[in-house]
Amino acid sequence: MRKILIAASIALVLGACQPGLKATQPVSADDIAEGAALPAARRISEAFKTPMTPDDNIDSPASWRSADGKVWLMATAKATDKLVVYDGQTGQHLRDVGSTGTALGQFDRPNGIAVSGDLVFIVERDNHRVQVLHLPDFKPLGVFAANDLKKPYGLWVNPAQSGGYDLYVTDSYHDGEDAQGNDILPPLSRLNQRVRRYHVTVGAAGVQAELVRSIGDSSEKGALRVVESIWGDPANDRLMIAEEDETYASEFKVYTLAGDFTGNTFGRGMFKAQAEGVTLRTCGTGGWWITTEQDKHRSIFHLFDRRTLAHVGAFHGDLVANTDGIWNSQQPSARFPQGALYAVHDDQGVVAFDWRDIARALSLPQDCAK
Repeated sequence: MRKILIAASIALVLGACQPGLKATQPVSADDIAEGAALPAARRISEAFKTPMTPDDNIDSPASWRSADGKVWLMATAKATDKLVVYDGQTGQHLRDVGSTGTALGQFDRPNGIAVSGDLVFIVERDNHRVQVLHLPDFKPLGVFAANDLKKPYGLWVNPAQSGGYDLYVTDSYHDGEDAQGNDILPPLSRLNQRVRRYHVTVGAAGVQAELVRSIGDSSEKGALRVVESIWGDPANDRLMIAEEDETYASEFKVYTLAGDFTGNTFGRGMFKAQAEGVTLRTCGTGGWWITTEQDKHRSIFHLFDRRTLAHVGAFHGDLVANTDGIWNSQQPSARFPQGALYAVHDDQGVVAFDWRDIARALSLPQDCAK
């Protein structure tokens, strides 16, 4: 693995946000490869948990704040083909949205979800498409990508400087199943469409989407074998994609926003279970990548420096385990003045962590609302 150099210490990054805080000691990828132990994960109690509904098979969360300060927490329910809507400050169940089908407003195994402005984007694995709804009325505006996607899972949405949205969708297609029912991985040369990048516009004519590029490196190091979670950082031209093939490695591949593999990966040797959800918590020009180690008994959340990718700390909850999707909200609310991290718990519901609790446990700034 290429050595990750810490060009500017994490202490300087944190000092730019809030002077006087002592940072946790960062650990580089080379340190781990050479046998250095990670600091023990800190224990942080969840701020709330939603009602647990195992029949829904909850996968991924996203939040939205209304003009009057209400916070909705939405989660995809893969087994019951709907969105489950909770109060984002208490976890109380508010309503369900959608039903099974192919029409607008219906879903077939909804998986990834993202919110940008007043729009919510949902990946439907078995309808092979992305659907767009308007908030707060959940009015369906349109669908796209059904002619391109084979087995889509996750997505990241970024408002484009030229207008509209740049949207990236992971597509974990395979070559059938073996005798044990396991997916057969295509050869590396055919993994060049693991991520689809679209430019999306939403207007009076509905949803219009143009396929900009199919993404996927064919090298041993850069290939995307099993993909779901994805997130980007426009300020640093980075696209982080979780490699979930545990027979190869649990790690994150670093691509550019254009779709080229940078030659860099991180996290190998740090995850004892599958690398899963990923999101970015910004702090001025710095911040942290928040990632998930999806252990069946206890999820561990690892934080990496936004710029250097050094490991800066980890935590777990009292309850949360087997986490699929996560969502970072930096919008202040009465319950969470510095925002919250939402994480799926064991396919049954969602828990919330107060950022102030995470910051205190890992000696990080609390006042990073942007």
